[in-house]
Amino acid sequence: MVASLPPKEANLFKLIVKSYETKQYKKGLKAADAILKRFPDHGETLSMKGLTLNCMDRKAEAYDLVRLGLKNDLKSHVCWHVYGLLYRSDREYREAIKCYRNALRTDPENIEILRDLSLLQAQMRDLAGFVETRQQLLTLKPNHRMNWIGFAVAHHLNSNAAKAVEILEAYEGTLEDDYPPDNERCEHAEMLLYKISLLEECGFLERALEELHKKQPKFVDKLAYKEQEVSLLLKLGHLEEGSKIYKALLSMNPDNYRYYEGLQKCVGLHSENGHYSSDEIDQLESLYKSLQEQYTSSSAVKRIPLDFLQGDKFREAAFNYIKPFLTKGVPSLFSDLSPLYDHPGKADILEQIILELEHSVRTSGRYPERTEKEPPSTLMWTLFFLAQHYDRRGQYELAFAKIDEAIEHTPTVIDLYSVKSRILKHAGDLVAAASLADEARCMDLADRYINSECVKRMLQADQVALAEKIAVLFTKDGDQHNNLHDMQCMWYELASGESFFRQGELGRALKKFLAVEKHYADITEDQFDFHSYCLRKMTLRAYVEMLKFQDRLHSHAYFHKAAARAIRCYLKLYDSPLKSPTEADDDVLKTPAQKKKMKKQRKAERAKKEAEERNEESSASGMSKSRKRHVKPVDPDPQGEKLLQVEDPLLEASKYLKLLQKDSPDSLETHLLSFEVNMRKQKILLGFQAVKHLLRLDAENPDSHRCLIRFFHKVDSMSTPVTDAEKLVWSVLEAERPFISQLKENSLIDANRIFLDKHADSLMHRAAVAEMLSTLEPNKKEEAVKLIEASTNKVLPMSGALGPVLEWKLRDCIAVHKLFENVLTDQDAALRWKERCAKHFPYSAYFGGDRSSAVHNLGNQQTSKNAANGGSDHSEISQAANSIISNGNLEAFKKLTI
Repeated sequence: MVASLPPKEANLFKLIVKSYETKQYKKGLKAADAILKRFPDHGETLSMKGLTLNCMDRKAEAYDLVRLGLKNDLKSHVCWHVYGLLYRSDREYREAIKCYRNALRTDPENIEILRDLSLLQAQMRDLAGFVETRQQLLTLKPNHRMNWIGFAVAHHLNSNAAKAVEILEAYEGTLEDDYPPDNERCEHAEMLLYKISLLEECGFLERALEELHKKQPKFVDKLAYKEQEVSLLLKLGHLEEGSKIYKALLSMNPDNYRYYEGLQKCVGLHSENGHYSSDEIDQLESLYKSLQEQYTSSSAVKRIPLDFLQGDKFREAAFNYIKPFLTKGVPSLFSDLSPLYDHPGKADILEQIILELEHSVRTSGRYPERTEKEPPSTLMWTLFFLAQHYDRRGQYELAFAKIDEAIEHTPTVIDLYSVKSRILKHAGDLVAAASLADEARCMDLADRYINSECVKRMLQADQVALAEKIAVLFTKDGDQHNNLHDMQCMWYELASGESFFRQGELGRALKKFLAVEKHYADITEDQFDFHSYCLRKMTLRAYVEMLKFQDRLHSHAYFHKAAARAIRCYLKLYDSPLKSPTEADDDVLKTPAQKKKMKKQRKAERAKKEAEERNEESSASGMSKSRKRHVKPVDPDPQGEKLLQVEDPLLEASKYLKLLQKDSPDSLETHLLSFEVNMRKQKILLGFQAVKHLLRLDAENPDSHRCLIRFFHKVDSMSTPVTDAEKLVWSVLEAERPFISQLKENSLIDANRIFLDKHADSLMHRAAVAEMLSTLEPNKKEEAVKLIEASTNKVLPMSGALGPVLEWKLRDCIAVHKLFENVLTDQDAALRWKERCAKHFPYSAYFGGDRSSAVHNLGNQQTSKNAANGGSDHSEISQAANSIISNGNLEAFKKLTI
């Protein structure tokens, strides 16, 4: 104990603690050594020395010293507290909590330990323990505001909002009438808003509104006050008052879509699904006409009516909305209007409007019924919109014609090249799309967005090495690939991981996908500092929202993609285990002399690798000439080889599958992966559970049908159950089978045929039926092939389209081709299908379409330019230059001096 030290050493111990808090670690280390000279077994000094060494990246020594200190003084709360801090620094929160609890046994009223414990309990969502610890803190220090607020928040998180309100009211009872002073007005107002949100959550709406009006002078954030007031009025049904406030809010911000939605609710004209009767549409139209007269500069008030208007009224409104944006040259106009393409008939009307505008501007230089001349750029932006419109509809011939004309009209607009690159990607020519994106990048080397878009196109074309070179142009050091990881650039890691997966490099693919998973782990850890900060700064509403966001963090799309791709990597690794280098070499080398030579080579390589690792360690732990420590260690596994050396790939896959099942239970892909993993693990009931989830989510999906048939085909082929467990599984399946509507009393073959009859016009459904037919009756593979080949690419009904819009999608046709090659193993059928699809998708490089870069002038090389600044001197994409020129006129661009 500190009290057992003489006065001189006791002062030195205080110096150690102070040095740790002020991050003067060398000074603290020197003081610790001075004490340990006289008292080498002093437990608390040993622990504090270990804690100091931990901050100096000497973790092994730190743990040894702290454990030794604890061994020498097991009843010291300091030793246990330090041990907990050590675990906390390594994110071992559960172990840290155990250490803090042991420390509290010795000193149950230690404020610092209780505070640290409460932070960990909030982090780990031990909400019952969090409430208890916060209550102890409030009991010990009732005059501290943060303890009152922390206790209230703890109850709120523990689903007891009413108790939280009582605590906040008790806290307000301790305040004087003239509270708060000027320097605390913001914090107090935030606390009041938090209290009112709690009352609203409890359903005490009248009380919340009364409290809001009563404390009005104390609110600093007037906008938050009005938004909270109108929310309560709307829930209480005071629609007229709410309408007035929403109009006042719109006068402050006439482009806020939420205010318009709230105003519609107040006048009784809001629909969750967006469907309105004709009377409601007329009322909405008159409402927005009056609003347009008030807020003439607002684009939202003109855009919202396009969602509910129909027919000629929609045509007129869209006509008036589009014209000014084409005149101004707003590139995002198509993105703004793209949701309307999901509304029946509106895409046709938009097409008619744009074609009419194009014809008028092309022939007379002005809009219809207008006398003012339009600037020359209006025609270019009209063509730009039309190209995106036809691309959205899959009419690539027309899209290329319009974008080529726009490029010829104004060859200096970068957006034209970016959009043409996107059209090429959709049409299936990924190499040409990457090349054109690089052309666009070279036109503005300082534009980070265009650089990122170019990188994305290159990764889609599997040009990973080149994409890395382009991506690092905008990183801090210019050539450090690790910076992309430090920046948590998840779109890049996902795209490069998918590229590696397509190329069969599972190790590198896994490395990228697991890097994304690590980012989410880091985001989870980053909340730790906010547990104390938000209570201190009183940003309580934002804090609670942040915690709720953290609880659903793994449902984010990027995490879902990364986890799903990682699971697919492990499934592929399980299906095709990698041979070790020794096994692979032994298979190839047969003679003893060759084996002996290879053994020597391996030994030399091992020695060289160990020497390199030692050099890296010494350079990483050493100091540079500027006396700064190297903070970036060398990646010991750049190719991801160690990630592939797992004993049980399915066990690794199950870790990520559990996260998906917990946070993405409504995703079809989650249960498809669950089915694949559990069937490989012979977990029959879990596989059946996945099938039931698939049928619940989308019983008509081709993948759901595949899993259903595969599962019961597997069950039917199983041997008679012998053990009690097998009999139990069998009885469960027998009891459940009659309740599956897709089967009922039908055999699997009949169920497959019924599914075909229901979806005879769909290519992917026919493919699923054919695959299951070959599974159920292997001797009918020819019939399965004919079933797919009998599909027809029908023209979708489009009233205003200039050309046919076909039903088949490129990715579906590629999936069918792979089905022919890998599952049905009919190479002739695969070749016939490829030739057939090449006609439907002439720009597809996969099918070798006659207009794709895969077959069009592959030998020609493009002249390099801007190489010094990361220009387009890239052999990987230069092959596609002529295909781009044939698909679009870049001659004018080539003559430019940039």
